[in-house]
Amino acid sequence: MSRRNPFRRLDIPDGVEEAVQPRLYLILILAVLALAYVVAFAIENNKQRNVHFVFATASVSQGWLILISLAVGLLIGVALSQLHRHRQRRSQAKQPA
Repeated sequence: MSRRNPFRRLDIPDGVEEAVQPRLYLILILAVLALAYVVAFAIENNKQRNVHFVFATASVSQGWLILISLAVGLLIGVALSQLHRHRQRRSQAKQPA
């Protein structure tokens, strides 16, 4: 059973659509735009900031500080959602059907 593409244009024959691969070009364009955004972000946020730890101080680029904070926040969010999901499944398994 083949899946039908809901976004497929009806006026393009199947062979031509497979040869052109519009999804591949869309992904490539989005990847290039994302890379350009990251480069522009790094250029704009090149000021040095001091990060004070309890026993030390580090001088870090503002862009890196933002990106590292974003990554740590995403990791904590994913970990918390997985923990919540695991606890829900465990509590549902304990309940009789």
